[in-house]
Amino acid sequence: MESTGFALAKLPVDKRGHASYISKMIIAGAVGLFDAALNYLWDETVLELRKRVVNFDLQYFYEVAEKSDSKRKDLKDENDLSKLDDQKLLNGCREIGLISDIGFQELDLIRYMRNWASAAHPNQVQLDGLQLAHWLGACIKHAITLPYDQITAQVKKLLAKVKEKRLDDGVIKEISSFFVNLPPVQADPLASGFFGRYTDVTTGPETLDNVRRLWPDLWKQVSDEARYNFGIRLGRFRANGDQEQADLARQLIDLVNGATYLPSEERAWEIDTALDELIDTHNNWNNFYTEPPIARRLQELVGQHGDIPEGLSRKYVLGVIEVFLTNGNGVARDADPIYQDLITRFNPSQASVALRSFTDTVIASKLQWSFPQEKWAELLGLIGSKLTGRSDRELFDAVQVFPGQPHLLSKDPEIKAQIKRMEG
Repeated sequence: MESTGFALAKLPVDKRGHASYISKMIIAGAVGLFDAALNYLWDETVLELRKRVVNFDLQYFYEVAEKSDSKRKDLKDENDLSKLDDQKLLNGCREIGLISDIGFQELDLIRYMRNWASAAHPNQVQLDGLQLAHWLGACIKHAITLPYDQITAQVKKLLAKVKEKRLDDGVIKEISSFFVNLPPVQADPLASGFFGRYTDVTTGPETLDNVRRLWPDLWKQVSDEARYNFGIRLGRFRANGDQEQADLARQLIDLVNGATYLPSEERAWEIDTALDELIDTHNNWNNFYTEPPIARRLQELVGQHGDIPEGLSRKYVLGVIEVFLTNGNGVARDADPIYQDLITRFNPSQASVALRSFTDTVIASKLQWSFPQEKWAELLGLIGSKLTGRSDRELFDAVQVFPGQPHLLSKDPEIKAQIKRMEG
């Protein structure tokens, strides 16, 4: 056990008296019970990792380590750490920076060997003192004595500040500047911690204010994967009937115009509602003033890539074209650039629906008037390059050279025949 003594020398003297499982490990190893010794070593490692979690920020750790919202509800204090399996403990410690990536790999190997080569389970694996000494050294280095790196230490201070009191402008600015160089691997768990704290119905108003003020700058550093996960969690809150938590989650998502990250079911419902509201507003008085905010909300929901749930695609395209063509009285100046942007996001399939929109009764009726006729010509210019199918291109060419008024397109025998071939 000389090699074990060498590894043990790296453990500070003041910690040795409290490392009871290490003492048991040494006794077991001295009499050749290496499998039992490995079991004791892992017990000490788990104990030390749990201490590090408690001393860091327990609520933040639970938010990051337990991905299931329903299971996370049962995690309140340090006594609940035992409800997390060893794999989740390791993963959570790695994600919040309590252990390094290399340390995680070493400790994960020890966890695996403890499960399959120790006295914890019947097995035929032969261990020796040299292996045990190496693993002891790894546990001391990566779990028991590892100091916080600079960023992890700053995160610890930040979390404490956010909970203590309402932060003044100077502190908010200081923390926001810390976010600028934060990589997603560290920004994602921090954002998850903020999200969990904000959606906890017991969180005080001062902390809620602090999170709201910090969230937009932190959001800039967060990966798309994490952003979509926040949208999914909002959907879960709704599905589970946790309406208060869902409302809080939506506040954070709305704060950063993040509706595009909502799950498809949630977005489909909201896009459908926004379309109905937009068209109602478009056809009422004062639409030049009331239309733009709703148009912006629809733009946010659609997202940069124009991803529309399949079952809503036709209604969406026809709705956007209806408002783009105007109500015949003039162009809603602040809303029109939004409609142009939404049309430029049409994919080839949506552009094909747009091209044939003159067959829709509402669109055809609009095309009798001068303003909509001008906008129709503009629409053709926006969608022309998106039409990739041969039949679409042929119809596009026929529509462009059509000699009559555009509201008569659907009555032309040649064009009707082309559309029939396309849809047949």
